[in-house]
Amino acid sequence: MSPAKFAECIDACLECARACEHCADSCLSESDVTKMSECIRLDRDCSQMCWTAAAYMSRGSQFASELCQLCAEICEACASECEKHEMEHCQKCAKACRECAQQCHQMAAAHA
Repeated sequence: MSPAKFAECIDACLECARACEHCADSCLSESDVTKMSECIRLDRDCSQMCWTAAAYMSRGSQFASELCQLCAEICEACASECEKHEMEHCQKCAKACRECAQQCHQMAAAHA
């Protein structure tokens, strides 16, 4: 599989990973970090999965579809958690996660 086929999904994964990294770091600066612990955990999981999915797609791995399906599920979980918080960084992260989930679902379905 040619990585060019995955360009939009790769871009969405990279943007989501960046948003999650920023969100996790920003959550650590909130006054009640304990309240943000689940958000931070999911941000870290989501970011790592997005970096990984982008790498698999970039090299045209035969496992890219399966990874993107899992990535979509993690992105949806992260978005749901971030949407619970009013902070701008959480809202931006949730938006990036929703976009990435959509792109990953489309990619996984098209290349399964």
